[in-house]
Amino acid sequence: MNPIRIAGRQIGCGSPIYVIAEMSANHGGDFEAAVRILRAAKEAGADAVKIQTYTADTMTIASDLQHFRIGGGTLWDGRTLYDLYSEAATPWEWHPRLKAIAEELEIDFFSTPFDEQAVDFLEQQGVPLYKVASFEIVDLPLIRRIAGTGKPMILSTGMATLDEIAEAVETARAGGARQIALLKCTSAYPAPPGEINLRTIPNLAEQFDLPVGLSDHTEGIAVATAAVALGASILEKHLTFSRQKKTADSAFSLEPAEFRAMVEAVRTAEEALGTIHYGVSENEARNRVFRRSLFVVEDIEEGAVLSPQNVRSIRPGYGLAPKFLGEVLGRRASRRVSRGTPLSWDLMVGGRNRES
Repeated sequence: MNPIRIAGRQIGCGSPIYVIAEMSANHGGDFEAAVRILRAAKEAGADAVKIQTYTADTMTIASDLQHFRIGGGTLWDGRTLYDLYSEAATPWEWHPRLKAIAEELEIDFFSTPFDEQAVDFLEQQGVPLYKVASFEIVDLPLIRRIAGTGKPMILSTGMATLDEIAEAVETARAGGARQIALLKCTSAYPAPPGEINLRTIPNLAEQFDLPVGLSDHTEGIAVATAAVALGASILEKHLTFSRQKKTADSAFSLEPAEFRAMVEAVRTAEEALGTIHYGVSENEARNRVFRRSLFVVEDIEEGAVLSPQNVRSIRPGYGLAPKFLGEVLGRRASRRVSRGTPLSWDLMVGGRNRES
């Protein structure tokens, strides 16, 4: 696949997984809480922190009409879109302050813009990349504007058909984007593991020849870790300082200790992927001797016949390979052999006429 580069590091097959801590609404309207999440992300091993850049007025309109009221069994049922976005938005005046703190911490800091004005604002902040939310993957003018910045962009694909993903990628490329990555996403909050369909990750990579990762809204860390084995190059997960502090996203977010455990599991999993390899590894070599081999298990006098009673395949592996047992049985001993002796060709009449 075609790798991308973010802040000087390569992202793609064979490179370390890029772990993004999504802050979203977990700051709860408290700047100091946002700073604590930034610091927690760094300490937990995240490579980047992502926020969201919008206002309630750019997302929707203030209306009590049924169209604008949330329902359907979500965490936010009964609320209006305007009220939810008013509560969840990250104040724009925080952006430069949070970015400066992230730079001190040496962690990447970027955002998801939801309109062209937000893109213009983030360009002024000098963010290194952009994320397009799943719900905005059909907003082709927005994708075209982000692509025009020339910066790497990550497209989240929740709810999108293959044709919609293709249209978004084509729009991004036509708009000037040369570094694009995709995230497999299930836009449910929280998302049940049975609807994640991780096998889509390698298929997306094959379809578009792009790095593919996972935007994970499940509870816990199992799904995120499993995504590594399916070839995920990027992993995005919500981070909160404490789920006891209720926010719009806290219910499906990880706390710092859990996020650290996830990062550690992901790093172990990516190390375990290794390469295609058969045979003995470096640390297996010392145990090779504990394979089975042919041993004399009863004293054998010179000229006596080798039989199942006096020759067996047992551990350790100092004798002839077990595959030679059929050829050994019935031959005669060339000299007296004591119990516990590894069997070799020179202990049989006819001498060493085969390779072991």
